Amino acid sequence: MRRIMIIFSGLLILLASCQIKTKTNPNEHLVMATLYQQTAAEYRALCYQAFNLGRWQLQAMLDTLQSKKKPAVIVDIDETVLDNSPYEGYVIKTGYSYPAGWKEWVKAAQAEPVPGALEFLTFADRQGVDIFYVSNRRAENQAWTMKNLKKVGFPQVTDDHMFLRTTTSSKEERRQTIQKTHTILLLFGDNLNDFASVFENKSIDERFKAADEFRSQFGRRFIVLPNAMYGEWEGAIYNYNWGAKPAKKSQMRLNALRYFKMHDLQ
Repeated sequence: MRRIMIIFSGLLILLASCQIKTKTNPNEHLVMATLYQQTAAEYRALCYQAFNLGRWQLQAMLDTLQSKKKPAVIVDIDETVLDNSPYEGYVIKTGYSYPAGWKEWVKAAQAEPVPGALEFLTFADRQGVDIFYVSNRRAENQAWTMKNLKKVGFPQVTDDHMFLRTTTSSKEERRQTIQKTHTILLLFGDNLNDFASVFENKSIDERFKAADEFRSQFGRRFIVLPNAMYGEWEGAIYNYNWGAKPAKKSQMRLNALRYFKMHDLQ
């Protein structure tokens, strides 16, 4: 009987182990997007392309600038000048979700520059252009954010050039504040909300329509960086119900897919 109990107990442990190993990771959907940012040379090429284009545009604008206001560029921080993909790796590995661990990641100041960002902003600084970091990192994280930016060599990292989030995630008021004293030549971001308020809290179709309406600005005044890990586009899939259960979010992602229907050919 004792031998049977030992065998039975061993089977229970084995079954429990199998259940742990096969438990669905709520962040499994982030794996390919995060790997793309961390391992794809194509991702690096797209970033270099964005900042190369920005450099050409900035030089052309400065050559013809007639405004009495000082020229400026606005850059988002996360996935625009700093790469936070290791944090995404953390939530994938642990199964946690934002904001778990985010404050610790920011405080560690370990984010590396997005490819091309440091070179571009160094160029802008040398041309006498003011650089403003407009981010939805909360203002309470400003000291650690500045520490990270300075650590990797970004210029003009001073309190008066940092516009972090205080009361609202919309950046429109912060952009307007900068525009009072500066001529904003270029804006850089990985989220269309980084450029204009018209993109905020819109459905997928509405965001498509707005992007089409602004088509002439992309590559000219708006420079977009790639980010498949997160963003407003994901919120649109969830109808901005960020608090939905992981299973519900998974179903909404599947429902948003367009797919080839073989039976339509029969």
